[in-house]
Amino acid sequence: MCRSIKTLRPPVLPEEATEEEIRAAALQYVRKVSGFRAPAAHNREVFDRAVDAVAQATADLLAGLEVRGQSAARQAG
Repeated sequence: MCRSIKTLRPPVLPEEATEEEIRAAALQYVRKVSGFRAPAAHNREVFDRAVDAVAQATADLLAGLEVRGQSAARQAG
């Protein structure tokens, strides 16, 4: 796994992950899986679509996770 992809959920991250943090993690993942830091022009579209899809899946995952002790804290805040 990419060491530069950080955990994006509480309690590791004190607040909700930003869109920028989610996209950065998605980009790192796609770079690692594809083996390209920056794709050639003929691969740019598929590379960008993959980053978008991974970012969306990550946002969905984070939105659906239930972290022990966090739901009560969110409701109180």
